[in-house]
Amino acid sequence: MDEGSTKIMTYTSHYSVLKKECLDSMYADWEESNEENLLFADLTFGGGGHSLAIVERDKRANLISFDQDPDALANGRKLIKEKGFEDRHHLVDSNFCHFGEVVKGQYQELVDKCGGFSAILMDLGVSSHHFDEGNRGFSFRVDAPLDMRMDSDNDEVPTAQHIVNTYSEIELERIFKEFGEEKFSKRIAKKIAEQREEKPIETTFELAELVKYCYPIKLRYGRINPATKTFQALRIEVNRELHVLSEVIPQIIPLLKINGKICVISFHSLEDRIVKHEFKKIEKNSVDSEDEIYEVVTKKPIVPGEVELDENPRSRSAKLRVIKRVSERKVKNKYAKFSTVK
Repeated sequence: MDEGSTKIMTYTSHYSVLKKECLDSMYADWEESNEENLLFADLTFGGGGHSLAIVERDKRANLISFDQDPDALANGRKLIKEKGFEDRHHLVDSNFCHFGEVVKGQYQELVDKCGGFSAILMDLGVSSHHFDEGNRGFSFRVDAPLDMRMDSDNDEVPTAQHIVNTYSEIELERIFKEFGEEKFSKRIAKKIAEQREEKPIETTFELAELVKYCYPIKLRYGRINPATKTFQALRIEVNRELHVLSEVIPQIIPLLKINGKICVISFHSLEDRIVKHEFKKIEKNSVDSEDEIYEVVTKKPIVPGEVELDENPRSRSAKLRVIKRVSERKVKNKYAKFSTVK
């Protein structure tokens, strides 16, 4: 959907997870600074809660937001115009895996003006809109075509339906086990292979029912729907979420200015594991660097408090990790006060 389109989808309400914690971290080194211009990025605009709050917090703030979802883009452009932020808030139609390339191609002058990024936010969660907008195929609560594409108008991205009906049984088992941590992955993949021989599996209800009967009877009607892990795995495969995450963190880290941070919110253990590993690797690899030194700020991830969990139970699995570019590394020994190590 281009900027001139008049089609604005109804975008459902969105709770911005860990918003205060993110903004406090992103602005911690800048609110009392003498910087004339600040530059931030939000790699997943979604419902716009984090992005708009970043721009609203300080008039010096410039923001580049990314999203590939047509609904989010149309809604975002409307909100940015209503807020009068067009001169400071730039919304890009792209997967964030192209962040470095887009920034260098379109916003290098702004980056130079601001001396680099003050902070970059990655909220890896799927927007509530995707679950609530049933026809997108993300949820088993509504019967809809098995789609699950974030970039829903990109026909080059294979849908979940395509994956379910064309991937080999072995590949399906691998996806369910690796991306869904599904202990009944073999049974589910086998049943899918058998079912599609008779008739293609086309809708969310068809798949959810199939998965349910792959579970033992005592586990079919618990608090968590048996199809949850299978749907998660398919969504990750469709949108290449883990692959993109591994690619983008090393790509964006050099764009930070001194005291700049990367803040990442993850929602399941696979994502959190990648973020934790990448941050540790970046910190370790910067040990011998003269001018690009990074420190992991969050030795343990920041998680939502009781108030947020009461307001938004979907926040329960969220974890925030932060890494920071610093001018000199901390000396981690008891003689630190006598040391001049830089």
